[in-house]
Amino acid sequence: MIAKIGKCRLCGEAFAPPSKSMAHRLILLAALSGGSCKVENLYASEDVLAMIDCIKSLGAKVSFDGQAAQIDDSAFLKEISPSLNCRESGNTLRFLIPLCLSTGKTVTLNGSKRLMERPQEVYEQLCRENGFEYIRSPGSVTVRGGHIGGEYVLDGSVSSQFITGMIMALLNAPEGGTVRIQPPFESRPYVEMTLRAVSEFGGEAYFTDPLTIAVKGKSLTPKNAVTEGDYSNAAFLEAFNCIGGDVKVKGLSDASAQGDKAYREFFPKLCSGHAEIDISDCPDLGPVLMAVAAMNHGATFTGTRRLAAKESDRGEAMREELKKVGEEIICRENSITVPTMPLKPPAEPIYGHNDHRIVMAMSLVLTKTGGEIVGAEAVAKTFPNYFDVIKSLGADVKITEKDC
Repeated sequence: MIAKIGKCRLCGEAFAPPSKSMAHRLILLAALSGGSCKVENLYASEDVLAMIDCIKSLGAKVSFDGQAAQIDDSAFLKEISPSLNCRESGNTLRFLIPLCLSTGKTVTLNGSKRLMERPQEVYEQLCRENGFEYIRSPGSVTVRGGHIGGEYVLDGSVSSQFITGMIMALLNAPEGGTVRIQPPFESRPYVEMTLRAVSEFGGEAYFTDPLTIAVKGKSLTPKNAVTEGDYSNAAFLEAFNCIGGDVKVKGLSDASAQGDKAYREFFPKLCSGHAEIDISDCPDLGPVLMAVAAMNHGATFTGTRRLAAKESDRGEAMREELKKVGEEIICRENSITVPTMPLKPPAEPIYGHNDHRIVMAMSLVLTKTGGEIVGAEAVAKTFPNYFDVIKSLGADVKITEKDC
């Protein structure tokens, strides 16, 4: 799909889409809760559909109408398909591996080549230490485990998704357990999101010290839940205010534990001068922050190491695409410097890198320069109607299929 974007200024109001990250947690907790639950305010994005498909393959009964899911866990983790399709969802893969291990059965989790290239060493080590089977291929991970319970030590520097996955498995273990985190502990806000979601279902999982989480097994109770608005995707809408727009995003909770709400602190810094910002706790903001920096005063971002292991190598992807409209950013091992750029219309199309956040970040830039994005369909991963939303705010966008 090609998105052709003309120069324009965005104004108006829009609702934040539901949080994909929280939706994954609520859907999985509903399946683990021991009863029938309804999760509302969902979005039929590729990642949410991946989680729903996988818990169905693990035995849960799910009725999904595109906005709400009715989940009955009566056969969850009992009637198990030997194969799950995680598509391109890192949350789905990493949240479910420990639960699959706990069944003691052989389960293959399939996904895109890029998903399987992303780091999994935390679980590989866990399996080695516990005598579990872990076989990795270009398109899948096959596991066979046994009892999950007790104490586990996990590396906190790779992804908080591994920590959430172990919390979920320990919630299902009668005796529960403990997760000890080896520092540095990055993306802590995402773990806080998990603990808040567990509490919503009556469960007990909490920090006993800054690097230790205690989990009470079988503590969940069935509840209906509503997914909160997503700061991660709202950032792309509010970013238009940094380049002369006037966009108000509704449906966000000030009490949210989402780490990506930090953009509300970062955007003013980027608009006022050359900023230095640590994004180690909110790496998903990287592309939009780089785009905003390029169109304002430049910036230096630290804590960027994990951008290389996302849907694309996001630092390199933004370097390639921003060079087409301005100057080349400098990518180092754990920092990225973005210069102030005299923007120009790109002489060639922008490439989406099969990454929703690259597409949305560069759409922001093209409202100043004009241009085309090839591979714009990547927004379907988390924000399928993104282009419809920005068109409603005044964006000059024309969508065509690639072969047209």
